[in-house]
Amino acid sequence: MKPHRILALALVATGLLACEKSAPPSGGGGGGGTPTAATATTNSAKVDDATAKQIFNEKCANCHGVDGKGDGPGAAALNPKPRNYTNKMWQSTVTDEQIAKTIVFGGAAVGKSPVMPASPDLDAKPEVVTGLVKIIRGFAN
Repeated sequence: MKPHRILALALVATGLLACEKSAPPSGGGGGGGTPTAATATTNSAKVDDATAKQIFNEKCANCHGVDGKGDGPGAAALNPKPRNYTNKMWQSTVTDEQIAKTIVFGGAAVGKSPVMPASPDLDAKPEVVTGLVKIIRGFAN
């Protein structure tokens, strides 16, 4: 099976799991068990963050490492080496928008290594891309 088909299946499975996890608890708060708009927004953000974490672990950690140091198992064969997200100097020179564009359109689209693959499927999921940017920013702490 081709890698992009495997990725598509993984993303579909991720979406199905995320939908199951986002169901509101029965009888919880908000007057009669009905979720409020604020609760729905909070639940949606949690699902998007969980989806972003899962996507990072599945698609990004192989090269960037689970700790964002650019030392994942796939990094050994790459030249140039993947970005080390823990580098505070780099973090201070890049905007969230630049990171998001690199995630969606790949390294070549932003003048970086063409080895960094694009994830065009995430273009329609800006909340997940925002979650991935938060993960990347979190490595600087």
